[in-house]
Amino acid sequence: MLVPDAGQADIAGLCELDADELARYVADPAYPWWRRRPCTHALAERVPERHVANLISRVSDPDDVAEVRIALLDLLAGRAELLPWLKHEDRQHERSYGMPEAILKARGMLGDRSAAHELATLAASPWPRWQGVGEAGLDALVTRYGVEVVLADLGDMRPEDRAFHVRMRHRAGADVTDALADPDRGVAYLTQSLLSDPKRIRSYLDEAPTVEAKLWTAFALHRLTGDADETRLIYDTLGRPRVEVAGLDDELRSAILHEYASSCERQSDPRWRIEALCTEPPVRPDQDEQLRRATAVLTEACLAPMPPVSCGEHNQQGGGTYHVIEFGESELFISTLGRFATGADTDLTARQALESAGFRWIDETTGAIRVTGLCVYYFGKREPISIDTLLFYWQD
Repeated sequence: MLVPDAGQADIAGLCELDADELARYVADPAYPWWRRRPCTHALAERVPERHVANLISRVSDPDDVAEVRIALLDLLAGRAELLPWLKHEDRQHERSYGMPEAILKARGMLGDRSAAHELATLAASPWPRWQGVGEAGLDALVTRYGVEVVLADLGDMRPEDRAFHVRMRHRAGADVTDALADPDRGVAYLTQSLLSDPKRIRSYLDEAPTVEAKLWTAFALHRLTGDADETRLIYDTLGRPRVEVAGLDDELRSAILHEYASSCERQSDPRWRIEALCTEPPVRPDQDEQLRRATAVLTEACLAPMPPVSCGEHNQQGGGTYHVIEFGESELFISTLGRFATGADTDLTARQALESAGFRWIDETTGAIRVTGLCVYYFGKREPISIDTLLFYWQD
């Protein structure tokens, strides 16, 4: 079977089928969507003209499945008769998953310059899928009108527009090092990711107008050379700048810094990134020993703890940075990042038992402190989060 109930469709095999037969199948919503979509892909560059109207009607039917409609938009991207529908104000109310983005891309493919700003916003998305869709739409506009026209349409007031400027300059072979000084961290992060000449980056250290620009320069240089000594020398020369967070002491800071700074989101303050590169990580606890110790003292306190389980097992999916110990109607969290433990502040017996065994209890006041400037992905958001979420992190 070319499109089995489970597994990958045989696109090559579908491409050998008659195009009329495939087009009729795709245009009939009575067939399963997960079979119609690969059949749509198999129609690439061979859509029978007499079926175009029926296929367009599938695109415009809000009751059809979004995955099929999106595939059809890609298939019919060159059909100018789609443009009035794509630009109609009703498209602003399209809510099917992926359709607003696919509509924007199709407008770009059809040369609609009025879509440029929204495409630039999409191209700056932190989600790779939407970023690729936005870039494809913008690239189509550039192919049709030339890069200077699209750059002029966008201007440079918004960060996402400047990101497009950087990408186009880099594509043309221009030096974009100066964009490390962009006031938007997303643009600066994009810029450092594009640089490839350590010598040029070193020369920019003296040119960089701000400490933050110099830190992005150091980060780009370290990415290319891996020279920790050079990075530390730059950091020391700059006075070892760091983000100060009231209530975040050195023990908490070190544990959080070395868990999250290396993979933090692009809007993060570069001071976190460089501090992580220039400081020694803390020694992580032996988790098995730590859990045995916690269980033992809780047992001695007559709390009858259940065996510890990982947060992923406790939540039946995902993973994170803590284990859960249940006792009675209560739960305790033991962090994998250090000697940190938490639970309800009313569980005084459990708290005292754990503290007597060397654990550090994270109370509500400390746990609520937001670690500013360190943007971490957490359930769809990419922003600074609190100490308790960072120490006891779970993601499905």
